[in-house]
Amino acid sequence: MSVFHDLTLKALDGEELPLAPFKGKVVLVVNVASKCGLTPQYAGLEHLYQQYRERGFSVLGLPCNQFAGQEPGSEADIRAFCSLNYGVSFPLSAKLEVNGPDRHPLYLLLAGEGAEFPGDITWNFEKFLVGPDGRVLERFSPRITPEDPLLIQAIEKALAALA
Repeated sequence: MSVFHDLTLKALDGEELPLAPFKGKVVLVVNVASKCGLTPQYAGLEHLYQQYRERGFSVLGLPCNQFAGQEPGSEADIRAFCSLNYGVSFPLSAKLEVNGPDRHPLYLLLAGEGAEFPGDITWNFEKFLVGPDGRVLERFSPRITPEDPLLIQAIEKALAALA
């Protein structure tokens, strides 16, 4: 198992959210926020999840309040917002930090020193495509929407390797 799959997060409901069940799947890891100009990307992320989940794909949403305080609510607020406004059914973690001294271990792995695509997270909705072995395959700017052909092509390529 990879370091990625060894990690356990806290889910929005307070339960543990181990990453081990994602072993063998393609995962799009996205730091999310409810009060951002990019928040409508939730709809596209849910669409990707629904479209590809039967083929071994998942989205993992990671709420973060580090960018202009755009995720100020409680875990219950976030869960209600995502469910009511976007019908989000993919896994969501509790809020975590993606940059700085309290950067979550997942983001040390994704973007820390020695990572395949190192560097601070630039804004909400930055995306990492993680392969079935836990290796980061691609990193996408927040401006790359879930509908962008570059992202779709990367997901399709990663899923084709599963078949």
